[in-house]
Formats: sequence, C-alpha cells, structure tokens
Amino acid sequence: MKEVGTSKGTLATRNDVALVREFLLGLQHNIVSSLETIDGGSFIRDQWQRPEGGGGISRLIEGGRVIERGGVNFSHVLGSKLPPSATAVRPELAGAKFEAMGVSLVIHPLNPYAPTTHMNVRFLIATPLEGDPVWWFGGGMDLTPYYGFTEDAVHWHQAAKDACVPFGDELYPRLKKQCDDYFFLKHRQEPRGIGGTFFDDFSALSFEESFALMRSIGEHFVPGYAPILQRRIDMPYSQRERDWQLYRRGRYVEFNLVWDRGTHFGLQSNGRTEAFLMSMPPLVSWRYDYKPEPGTPEAALYTDFLIAKEWV
Repeated sequence: MKEVGTSKGTLATRNDVALVREFLLGLQHNIVSSLETIDGGSFIRDQWQRPEGGGGISRLIEGGRVIERGGVNFSHVLGSKLPPSATAVRPELAGAKFEAMGVSLVIHPLNPYAPTTHMNVRFLIATPLEGDPVWWFGGGMDLTPYYGFTEDAVHWHQAAKDACVPFGDELYPRLKKQCDDYFFLKHRQEPRGIGGTFFDDFSALSFEESFALMRSIGEHFVPGYAPILQRRIDMPYSQRERDWQLYRRGRYVEFNLVWDRGTHFGLQSNGRTEAFLMSMPPLVSWRYDYKPEPGTPEAALYTDFLIAKEWV
C-alpha cells in the first residue's frame, strides 16, 4: 500500500487518509445536527470545488433564533506549493506539494450572554522537493464570552481537559497554554477569550494516536459548548448588552484578520473566500479608546476572565 507520510517512524497510508476524511465529514454532520436542534433552524449546504484541486462543503446559518451567524465547514484541498503561513515554522517544506483537510467552525449567538466559540481540527500531508512526505495534525477549541460566568468557564475547560486526559496528564496544561498564547491580540495586549486547547504541527505520537487526539478534541466540542449555549440563549438583555457584544466582536475580527494562521492559509492558498471568512460576525462596532466603567459586568470581563487562569 502506498505510503503518504512519515513521522516518528510511523507511516500514513491512503486508507488512513480516507479514514480521516470520513471522520471529518461525520463530525461536521453531527455538529450541525446538534446546533440545528438547539436553534430550531436549518444550516444551508454549499458544496464547492477548488480550481487547483479539492473542494469542500460549507454549512451556514444566518438569522437564526439562537445563532445570529454560524458556519461549520469541511474542506479537503490539494496544492502544488505550501503557502508561507504553513512553512513559517517549517522552512524545509518551502515549495512542497500538500494535501490538507479539516473541519472549522465559528458560532456567533444572538444573545450577548451566550459566548462565541471556535473549533478546528485538521490534517496535512506535505511532500517536499527532496525527502519523504511528512504529516501532522492540528486544531483545538476556544471560547470567547462577552459576559463572564465562572460555571461556563469551568465547564468549558473541563471538557477541554477531558479531551486530553487519555493522552497523558501533561497534555491539557500544554495545550491550554498554547491556546492562551495563540489567541492573544498582540497589538492590544489582551486575550481574545478564555481559551481552551490549541495544537499545531502535531506528530509527536504515532499516526493512530495523533489521529485519536484530533478525534477527541472534535468529539468534545458539542458536550463542551451546547450546555453553555442552552443556559444563556433565553437570558433577557437590553441594548446596553447588545452594544457591548458588538464592540467586543471587533476584537474577534481583528484577531482573525491580523493574526489567525488559518485565515492567512486560506488567503495564500487561493482558498474559497466565503468559506474561510464565514468566521466573521454579521454585525460589529468599534469605539475609540473605549473602557468600561469599573465595577460593571463589562469591566469584570477584563479583570476576571480575560486572564491566563487555571479554571480546572
């Protein structure tokens, strides 16, 4: 059987790649089904092809009862040259052919008390100009609240920790720190949210174990997010809370456009614009040098939640 990637002495076959694709398609379906049950509306289905090779399936909902805008995307693309965002930490792969697949989602709820969330799991194989093909996994899940609730933060991080436990006690603290470090707006010196897990260029375990880690992260998303969403979607709110939500959404936009490697990968690889920019919220606002009044719930987001903290 043809070998398509090696790492730590392990091989990935075309059958292995097919299993990753099958899992990702099933994950997309299961997440969409769970979110449709909560919202009561339906996600549209948009299948697309990429001229350079591959394609994907975008699932999107806008104007829902619960979800103001949300997307759950599957992509499987091939290219003749890895984009710079993928070779920044692997210069030896400059010019390598690649095959990449993954599921990426962002959910922007309507209610300001319900947090925005992001999850991504992905797999990539690169074939350098010289040498053997290499593979790696990546992904994670993170939470961006507008109003902080300790029970939500603890529940979210417990789900993130549960996803990592089968792979060793040291993994969750490492992936949590990587998440805190990655989802950080350097130009504002503040975190985007309360974190979760994040890993990239991961091939430290065998193919089977690395794939299992990616599966575990993906499968813990709904148990981590759905209970939080259901707790918050019917909380009453006023224009004050809505204005704060729209203001804080600006930080989300700033991170995705300025710092996010996934967005950069999509732009540099001639990806489908609608697919990788579906992460943007439908409405957002900016205010010059705005700071919430001390002692308010808005100020508490900064002092009590947007900090590197051990929640579990």
